[in-house]
Amino acid sequence: MRSIVYSETGPSDVLRLEERPVPEPGPGEVRVRVVVSAVNPTDWKNRSGGGAAVAELQTPNQDGAGVVDAVGPGVTAFAEGDRVWTFLSAYQRPSGTAQEFTVLPVERVVPLPAGASFDAGASMGVPAMTAHRALTVHESGPARLSPGSLSGRTVLVAGGAGAVGHAAIQLAHWAGATVITTISSDAKAELARAAGADVVVNYRTDDAADRIREAAPDGVDLVVEVSPARNAGLNARVLANHGSIAVYANDGGDEITLDVRGHFAINARYQFLLLYTVGQDALTAAAEDITAALSDGALGVGEEHGLPLTRFPLERTAEAHDAVEQGTVGKVLIDVR
Repeated sequence: MRSIVYSETGPSDVLRLEERPVPEPGPGEVRVRVVVSAVNPTDWKNRSGGGAAVAELQTPNQDGAGVVDAVGPGVTAFAEGDRVWTFLSAYQRPSGTAQEFTVLPVERVVPLPAGASFDAGASMGVPAMTAHRALTVHESGPARLSPGSLSGRTVLVAGGAGAVGHAAIQLAHWAGATVITTISSDAKAELARAAGADVVVNYRTDDAADRIREAAPDGVDLVVEVSPARNAGLNARVLANHGSIAVYANDGGDEITLDVRGHFAINARYQFLLLYTVGQDALTAAAEDITAALSDGALGVGEEHGLPLTRFPLERTAEAHDAVEQGTVGKVLIDVR
């Protein structure tokens, strides 16, 4: 099989294409013939040296979609020919999705509904599961997402044109929330609206706090936050009593300055989250709810759904990593087979 590998961290030119034996699944494992692989920021950051130690030969990319090719002993949840999407494929394993076949624990493989494309399946994983976790940490909110589970709630998504922001808008909209998002350009505003945002605020041209308060006079129940350092002041001005801020990234700085009195006066909660360490229960819940949303057609991809797709062939995986590192808007996919 063709496989992208690296044996040392560094810039994208450490990635190379090799012919390798097709791996066999062991007990509790599934072999997937990968159709589409997706690139996330975590993928290029790990490859560049920001993650754990590299396996002897590491294949990158956490997320993908394809078809079950073989199952190992004890696996009953899947059969050969099943369409699936995968997540955390390269976490503590050498078996990322930038290759024609990958072997994964059955817990990291999820059924792909008949109506969902491989592009959509590959685009789930890290961004959609992160968004799911961010939307289910509110003090009195739901632990699971389904149609109507966020009815009556107002969700603010910071950076609605990003991959996690896009998934958060779609999932919150599917669950019945009123969705407000902040963006930085007219082009990104159109993408956020296509994803399902009810109110779009350009933080570069609008008074963001005033616009958000106009849309949510009683305040925002939940913030899905990509830039806590930059947005701490804004969030304090628009958060409702008992509101929560779910932080999944550190864009804009690693340290936050908070007005303590102002936050305890409204019983505010900051919830930090990292998909790698969130625990299997949360991952399983996210996978099940995301699959339900896919079945309902709520997580479409492509520019018409607010998530432009940029594609590369497998042999140009290095260019795909560079595209994500350089901030390409939308989702970067790799056509494997």
